[in-house]
Amino acid sequence: MEIKEKQNKVFDVLKKDLGYKNPMQTPKIEKVIISIGAGSKTDKNKREIITDRLSKITGQKPAPRGAKQSIAAFKTREGDVVGYQVTLRGERMNDFLEKLFNVALPRTKDFRGVKRSSVDEMGNCTIGIPEHTIFVESPNEDVKDIFGFAITIVTSAKNKEEAEKYLEYMGMPFKAKA
Repeated sequence: MEIKEKQNKVFDVLKKDLGYKNPMQTPKIEKVIISIGAGSKTDKNKREIITDRLSKITGQKPAPRGAKQSIAAFKTREGDVVGYQVTLRGERMNDFLEKLFNVALPRTKDFRGVKRSSVDEMGNCTIGIPEHTIFVESPNEDVKDIFGFAITIVTSAKNKEEAEKYLEYMGMPFKAKA
């Protein structure tokens, strides 16, 4: 079942568990943010590889993020590009989540599920991906240029319990409760 179809049926599933009386009370996934810290000392070639692979994975060009302040010890000046970020909404977001839940996460080495502690008290879920090669779009011939990134799924859930149940229904492969 697709993410869009599940969103339409989530009220019927969660109304008895969480006591919803109106379909408008059910949480929604508002956006997905993918961010990579590239560091200030990375060369231009590595930055091009990061932007190219991230745009292939997400289907959208990443936006460069500058340093917020100068730090002499790291030889970083305010405004230097230190990372990249992509914010997905709508159809691209649904396609990315479908690919993440059903293809990429199961391809992760020694994957036993996403920790439930990755959901915070505000109802958002942040997952660290150690290797970008779990996505099908990244070619495996350049194994030396492996990078990781963080994926934050922003939901309209009011608390952690509501977000966990919602994301579990949507297809997030959480670890089994002990």
